[in-house]
Amino acid sequence: MSTPYVASVNVGTPVDADWAGTLRRTAIKKHAVQGPVRVHTLGVEGDQVADTKHHGGVYQAVYAFAQEDLDVWTGRLGQRVPPGLFGENLTTVGLDVNEAVLGSHWRIGTALLQPIEVRIPCSVFKGWLGLNDYDDARWVRRFTAEGRPGPYLRVLEEGVLRAGDEIVVEHVPDHGVTVATMFAAMTTDRSRLPELARVDGLPAAVYDEVRAYVAKGA
Repeated sequence: MSTPYVASVNVGTPVDADWAGTLRRTAIKKHAVQGPVRVHTLGVEGDQVADTKHHGGVYQAVYAFAQEDLDVWTGRLGQRVPPGLFGENLTTVGLDVNEAVLGSHWRIGTALLQPIEVRIPCSVFKGWLGLNDYDDARWVRRFTAEGRPGPYLRVLEEGVLRAGDEIVVEHVPDHGVTVATMFAAMTTDRSRLPELARVDGLPAAVYDEVRAYVAKGA
């Protein structure tokens, strides 16, 4: 089995866009960075978040998406989906990021990252695909049904990484709750929400949802 690695590091800054939801501003367009890039608690140097009310912060500092999943969407959409098109900061190879256990530790370069949140598709994502001539029909529903969201990563240790760096999994918690499980619980299968209570370190809003769901069913 080959060693997982980062194929591309991608960053972007906010621009005005009429199609970009109610904010009319987005940073979903990314470009690949050559050479070393510093990763801070709030994200990759050179990358910014436009909608800070709904995105960003320590739990969504870095977004990862697998090249293997981009390849799946290349087939689904009928044209190549290049690295960075889905707005990810790290395009990975050789690691099933959706089956990653929440709270794991990934060493990439000198940075230590942790899959801890999931990306929920939005209208800006849909608009971006349409703008780039991809089939965006019912995109939010299609992306959700596919169940390959890619994880948001928290930065446990700031450091420097670059394209080509290995992804070394240094720690895997024993609760077994994966990125895919969290995505299903937050979208298509709310009955799985109680499973998230087994995971330490999730955003407070997630535990609020778990408690509300349990209380409603009690």
